[in-house]
Amino acid sequence: MADSKCEQCTNYVYDDEYETYCCLIDLDQDEMALFITDTFSHCPYYDPGDEYKLVRKQM
Repeated sequence: MADSKCEQCTNYVYDDEYETYCCLIDLDQDEMALFITDTFSHCPYYDPGDEYKLVRKQM
C-alpha cells in the first residue's frame, strides 16, 4: 500500500494490534484517500529520520 518513501519515513511504523504498518500522522479524509490509493506522492509530513541532520547543523 505504501510506496518506498513511506517505508523510509519515521512516521510509518508497525502496529502490533493491526499487524501491519501504518502512518502515525492523523491524516484528514482527503489525505487518507490519497494514502490508501497510493497517490500521496508529496507528503508534507514525510520525515526521513536523518539522525545526522543536527550534527551537520552544529558543524
